[in-house]
Amino acid sequence: MSVLFVGLGAMGAPMATRLAQSGHQLVLCDVRESYARELARLLGATHVPLAEAGPAETVILMLPDSPAVAAVLDGLLPKLAAGALVIDMSSSAPAATVRLAARAAERHLDYLDAPVSGGVARAVTGELSIMVGGAEPAVERARPLLAVLGSGITHVGPSGAGHAMKALNNLLSAVGLVAAAEVLAIGANFGLEPQTMLDVLNASTGGNHATRVKMDRFVLSRAFDSGFSLRLMVKDLRTALEVAADTGTPVPVSALVLQEWTAAGRALGHTADHTHIAAYVEGRAGIELHRTAADPSADRRTEDAR
Repeated sequence: MSVLFVGLGAMGAPMATRLAQSGHQLVLCDVRESYARELARLLGATHVPLAEAGPAETVILMLPDSPAVAAVLDGLLPKLAAGALVIDMSSSAPAATVRLAARAAERHLDYLDAPVSGGVARAVTGELSIMVGGAEPAVERARPLLAVLGSGITHVGPSGAGHAMKALNNLLSAVGLVAAAEVLAIGANFGLEPQTMLDVLNASTGGNHATRVKMDRFVLSRAFDSGFSLRLMVKDLRTALEVAADTGTPVPVSALVLQEWTAAGRALGHTADHTHIAAYVEGRAGIELHRTAADPSADRRTEDAR
């Protein structure tokens, strides 16, 4: 397909790379013009400034939030011919997505929200989980493209449903990560080895994605380099709680989790990785979590997590 790909950040760049390597004809756009130009050169793709982007059969957006998506589409939608397909793979707000989908429908465009989960590592390997909102015919039309990017593609409902599902997924992920950090902090202050705790948790009912992957690879290693920012996690948590408010669903635990992540964001700054939430927990607990010295299995566990 001919694909206009807008947004070449930590996730967008490997996703665009996979599409180019699969034979799709790409036109790349990003606010960092020189970066987009160089990536296009490496991939054998085309680069144009977004203001100069012309009609495309398919548009994929991988942007930080709904305002960024709306800003791009304000200029782009009038240029697209009837029948074009727009796929917003950003983590956007469901209500804003519904409005944008309605605008697209007025121009006889297909519009999908198809956010992803799995992080940079799975973006590179094409093993992302993709949750799609929109009409079934448009989903089937997009499936060959999405199959290059993800190993799990689930049509979760109408427009906005994909973005609602992504926010709820990240809410649960955020609960698991901050809870895992607190559990390990308690145990470390008691005298338990962090890696021993993870081994037990992962063989027991308390294990979750944070204990199986994130705590060892990003926290005990002291790398804190997952590629997903704490700032964006807070944004997604707010989106999830907006969905809760709109549906009249009481969420007292989730509200406390949002408070915790918001406080961590204020303390750690704009550039913090989302796994730095564990460092925030450590700071309050007065400890620092490390891998066991000379742990022979650390490298294997890190590789498995990839």
